[in-house]
Amino acid sequence: MPASPPAYAWYDLIESPVGTLFVGGSTAGVHRVEFLDSPHDEERQAVRLSADAGLPARRDGEGAADAVAQLREYFAGSRTQFELPLAPRGTAFQRQVWLALRPIPHGTTTSYGAIAASIGRPTASRAVGAANGQNPIAIVVPCHRVVGSTGALTGYGGGMERKRWLLDHEAAQRQSRVA
Repeated sequence: MPASPPAYAWYDLIESPVGTLFVGGSTAGVHRVEFLDSPHDEERQAVRLSADAGLPARRDGEGAADAVAQLREYFAGSRTQFELPLAPRGTAFQRQVWLALRPIPHGTTTSYGAIAASIGRPTASRAVGAANGQNPIAIVVPCHRVVGSTGALTGYGGGMERKRWLLDHEAAQRQSRVA
């Protein structure tokens, strides 16, 4: 008889060049990749993960291993695309926006207006910006690749320094692949 899936949501922490990341999910997929900025953030994110998954959350490196490995590869420069099942919790509109972010090519940017147009809501760039800001799966769902209509860097839930670092990291990788 095959082993039954764990009756809990798993999470682990990963140290990265832009700080500690909380990586959490369940058998449904990855629910959260969030930056931890204070001592209480791990507990707060575990509570949110539990609500997302409808299961108690537990730190489990084995459950998080694939997501953690892919994030480490991204930071090492050997991964440009994530191959993970995702299970973000949000409104239908938010999930539509987050789905539209996934195909933005590594090392490039697009605008809120372009995302709005791509989902058939060309006048909804502000709503797209709000949904972008609520993305619970940082980096994997590349909300950092969305910029203002002039190309200016605009808000990022993880902070502007992180957004700039992520974009610079991807641009450098893109340049090294072209060279």
